[in-house]
Amino acid sequence: MKGKVYNYGRQSIDEEDVQAVVDVLRGDWLTQGPMIPAFEKALGSLLGAPHCTVTSNGTASLHLIALGLGWRKTDIVITSPITFVASANCIVYAGATPDFADIDERSYTIDPEKVEERILFHKRNGRTVRAVIGVDYAGHPCDWEALAALAGKYDLQLVNDHCHAIGSSYGGDPHFAARYADAVNISFHPVKHITTGEGGAIVTRHEWLDEKVKLLRNHGLTKDPAQMGSHDGPWYYEMIDLGYNYRITDFQCALGIRQLAKLDRFVERRKMIAAEYDRAFAGDFRVRIPEVKEGCLHSYHLYPARVQFKKLGLTRSQLFEALKSRGIVGQVHYIPIHLQPYYRKLLGTKAGDYPVGEQFYEEEISLPCYPTLESAEVGFIVNSIREVLVTA
Repeated sequence: MKGKVYNYGRQSIDEEDVQAVVDVLRGDWLTQGPMIPAFEKALGSLLGAPHCTVTSNGTASLHLIALGLGWRKTDIVITSPITFVASANCIVYAGATPDFADIDERSYTIDPEKVEERILFHKRNGRTVRAVIGVDYAGHPCDWEALAALAGKYDLQLVNDHCHAIGSSYGGDPHFAARYADAVNISFHPVKHITTGEGGAIVTRHEWLDEKVKLLRNHGLTKDPAQMGSHDGPWYYEMIDLGYNYRITDFQCALGIRQLAKLDRFVERRKMIAAEYDRAFAGDFRVRIPEVKEGCLHSYHLYPARVQFKKLGLTRSQLFEALKSRGIVGQVHYIPIHLQPYYRKLLGTKAGDYPVGEQFYEEEISLPCYPTLESAEVGFIVNSIREVLVTA
């Protein structure tokens, strides 16, 4: 183990992946070619949805979802405070106002009861909640049945920020994401389950939404005669909306297709690593292991351990430094969004607003979890943590 570095996540690339990219690089299309619809078809099939649009990254996908769903200045959109800032930023991009609902103590996903509290609060004050963005944090699905009930009760749109959870299931259904949500966001950053380097996708059961985000992905341009005011010839196009350049390349999609074929194997290995951590820390008062709610299959993009720093008289910085000396690079997911300076200023949020999420943040450390991590290396990481905690 000496000399190796263990980050919380990393890509898993083999020679077949490399060859798939090389084959495209030697072909006729580097971008806007056949690999893009091929990847979209494979992703849609995986998630059981008829429509898929791949993009340059997961944040671009969230932006397009916000625009495609028509969020406006008068709308409020609720999401979790424990997620990457992009889950809230996309709301601001669309001109709407973000709000937060605290997380569930067990799953670390947005708490439907807290969501309803926020909906009723805004309703009493004459404001409209338009949508909820649920985040399948770390790979654990949200309580989508409860969120869908709220959507029906209050006429809400549902978005699943599914970047952590491709390969998971809910109620035994691997297609739950597109079944419950109007739009599903996926990321292919290198630390995710599969990678295209950078990249993202929008999956939906709604044809109208798919058409909208595809238009916005490509500058708002169309060559469809049915959408144009005139048609001067095969070269002709019209810009019918203000769009963006959120396109992805063919060689990235070739990599994505190859990676997707290995997803089941990748998820199974992540589950095995999580089980090894679970066994190692079960019953240890110093480290709280993540729970998995009944009916959920966790796909473990992250393994979020909760270290009882206050009880141990140890700071997280001290633990990080001690582990770094052993080649183990920790990370924290995430600093609560409402405590970021931008959102403090924009929304007037403060410490204490979302106590469950804030307590989680104070204790969380994401342990290394990726398919190429071997069992002996997991044992080394476990023993290293134990050694540091014993001296605390």
